[in-house]
Amino acid sequence: MSIRSSIFTEQPPGVPPPNLKRLARVAGLLYLAVAITGGFAEGYLGPSLYVAGDAGATAGNLAANPGLVRLGVVAHLADAVFLVLTAVTLYVLFQHAGKHAARLLVLPAVIAAGIKAMSTVFMFVALQAATTDSYVAAFSVGEADALALLLLEIEHYGIRAAQVFFALWLTPMGYLAYRSRLFPKPLGIILVVATVSYLADVVVAFLFPGLSGEIHVYFTIVPAIAEIWMLFYLLVVGVRTPRTPLHRPARDAVPITA
Repeated sequence: MSIRSSIFTEQPPGVPPPNLKRLARVAGLLYLAVAITGGFAEGYLGPSLYVAGDAGATAGNLAANPGLVRLGVVAHLADAVFLVLTAVTLYVLFQHAGKHAARLLVLPAVIAAGIKAMSTVFMFVALQAATTDSYVAAFSVGEADALALLLLEIEHYGIRAAQVFFALWLTPMGYLAYRSRLFPKPLGIILVVATVSYLADVVVAFLFPGLSGEIHVYFTIVPAIAEIWMLFYLLVVGVRTPRTPLHRPARDAVPITA
């Protein structure tokens, strides 16, 4: 009895999985889910709620949008789940080009997802502090607002910390994209450069927080180009068809006679 091969079937070392284009598009759809959920939670909701140094405004934003905040919490958690699934799918796509590098792609993604999921808890508790009467009864209104701001700041900087590991998954991705010959080589290079840009953004955020808001947008240019390029290549093209086979069967051993 033969077992039909699937895109997630373990392959011998150096042998690419079957249906590479299909697998790439699965990875692309998952990556798109990461972009949508993460873009909403971090790109839209976070900046609309968090007002640095202003407890009253931050607590007011939370209290005025409880449903949106809860949706943001779910989006953050979904972002973490989709990130792990994307990394695992890319591992299957790339493992023939370098299994150790493919593992290094998954590890930082899992760590980033864990930090994101834990940080999201602080956003949810900040909502409770801003909207639940028991906090006002235990503290004053101003103290409850300050607590909500503190919790949201922990969430904000927790997501920044997760960005370190989100950056680190791009280097093995770029290396494997370059080495596998499934993607344009410039795409592999720019993914590695995006790692440096993301890490520089985090360093500035923690060392020079006053400067971070002014130059943050410049650090996002290269990562945005790299990730949008990778995402659309996965979805639209899938993978390239190399001129030479990705794997050449080993030649039959020649018996040695005395």
